[in-house]
Amino acid sequence: MAAQISTSSNDPVKQFSVFCENRVGRLFDLTGLLKDNNVHIIAITVLDTTDSAIVRLIVDDPDKARELMVNNDFPYTECNVLAVEITDESELKNVLAALYEAEINVHYVYSFMKRPEGKSALAINAEDSDVAAQALGQRGFRTLTQIDISR
Repeated sequence: MAAQISTSSNDPVKQFSVFCENRVGRLFDLTGLLKDNNVHIIAITVLDTTDSAIVRLIVDDPDKARELMVNNDFPYTECNVLAVEITDESELKNVLAALYEAEINVHYVYSFMKRPEGKSALAINAEDSDVAAQALGQRGFRTLTQIDISR
């Protein structure tokens, strides 16, 4: 497989970290707001704390999601994450090996729920996304851009 390197600076995948109060229905409200406005959640993970939850989301329309969260009082931060395409769960070890060999610290990883063409993907927050993308590309992994996951 030929290496396909796309650095995160070209069209990075946007991740939103949305801060939700720990109360019944708040996650439902957030996901419903996005769905009702035709913004599709591509990947999601939730980190629960005592007083609040941090909902990390990757969506197919970051501009629209940003507008909806601002207009509906969902405080958030935004960052770029590395999205790497994998064919099955056995490739997780190879992805992590490539990052380990490049001495890249991984802060967290979560999987995409939905990808075209039946392939899966991982969202990775690493300390140096550009070096991580190069290391993965050298191993034959394809890093995705926001355009790759947008509709």
